[in-house]
Amino acid sequence: LMNAAVAQDVEPARITQHCDSVSLCFSKGLGAPAGAVLAGRREFVAEAWRVRKLLGGGMRQAGVLAAAARLGLEHAEVILRRDHDNARRFAEGVQELNSPLCSVNLSAVETNIVMVSIRGGWPSPAELCEHLRVVSKEELAETGQAVSVLLFPWSANAMRAVWHRDVSAHDTELAKNKLEFVARKCQE
Repeated sequence: LMNAAVAQDVEPARITQHCDSVSLCFSKGLGAPAGAVLAGRREFVAEAWRVRKLLGGGMRQAGVLAAAARLGLEHAEVILRRDHDNARRFAEGVQELNSPLCSVNLSAVETNIVMVSIRGGWPSPAELCEHLRVVSKEELAETGQAVSVLLFPWSANAMRAVWHRDVSAHDTELAKNKLEFVARKCQE
C-alpha cells in the first residue's frame, strides 16, 4: 500500500477508499521490527480481534513496536522513494547491459520491485539466482570484490529483485556490476 501510494504520489486513503478492509504491515518497507494494523468495519475488526485472541495472538507492552511503526510511517515517503529510485537505477543498468541473457521492461518498474526477464534455456532463473548469490574465486580475482546478490527465481523465465531500506545506492551499483559479471561469464 505504502509503495503504491508513493509511486502514484497520492495519500494511501485514496487507494483504499473503495476497500472493505485494509491491512498494513509495518515491517515490510517501513522498517519496523514487527507489527501491523487492520482497518475495516467495526464488526469485521471485532471478529478479527476475537479470532486473534482465540489463536493466542497478542502482545503486552507493545509501545516500543508502536513507536517504531510510527517512525516508519513518518519517514515512509522519503525512504520508499529512495527504494524506488534504486530499483529504477538497477533496471536501467540491466537494460544498458544489452545482454542476450536478460532484460527489463522499464515501463513496468513503478515501485521497489524489478522483474528481470531471462531469455534462452540456460541459465534458468534459479541457476542465475544461484550464480548471483555465490562468490567465485574468479570473480574475486577479476573484480577484487566479493558480492552476493539475492534475487528470487519468480517463474520459468523471470527473476524478481526487491529493494528495501537496507539496500543503498552503493549496494545497487554492486548488484548491477555483479549481474554484468555473471551475464558475461554465462555467455562465455
